[in-house]
Amino acid sequence: MYGIMEIRRLVGRLSLSRSFRDEACVLFETAQGDGLLHGRSIEGMAAAAVYAVCRIAGVSRTVEEVTTVAHASENELTVAYAAVNRELGLETGPIDPREYLPRFASRLGLHAGVERRAHELATLVTEENLAGGRAPSGVAAACLYTAAREGQADVTQREVADVAGVAPATLRSTYQDVHSEA
Repeated sequence: MYGIMEIRRLVGRLSLSRSFRDEACVLFETAQGDGLLHGRSIEGMAAAAVYAVCRIAGVSRTVEEVTTVAHASENELTVAYAAVNRELGLETGPIDPREYLPRFASRLGLHAGVERRAHELATLVTEENLAGGRAPSGVAAACLYTAAREGQADVTQREVADVAGVAPATLRSTYQDVHSEA
């Protein structure tokens, strides 16, 4: 019961719909029925269920975004998510980096022109398969940073990396690749 209550709370805090809540609850109960909670925290499994449902639906939420509102650590979520994904064979495809752009741009206070340019860059990166093996949030961050620099927006690599939940070094290397293609 506590896991279901935690899922309800997380879904509300992440502004997700009732269908996400219902799917996460079913996933949590399936994991529990398959014995996947043994050795893992209820909070971590609840957070993993919400994260997994977002991934399945292609809704962009980073692990950091989920753990910021969860009563679980990033490690608890990732360990539980790995177990659920492995044991239940979830169909989680990669998330499109463009999904992150509006939220990240808003948090950084970037104007619509920068966001539009970042969207163009993310489309180029996606269509040319230049993002292979990179975290979609990091690709989105690099596209935003590239667009911000082009538009002379006052934003630092550290600020963009923090919003995306990636290391500045990750942002830098991805930025160099995006910038060379732009």
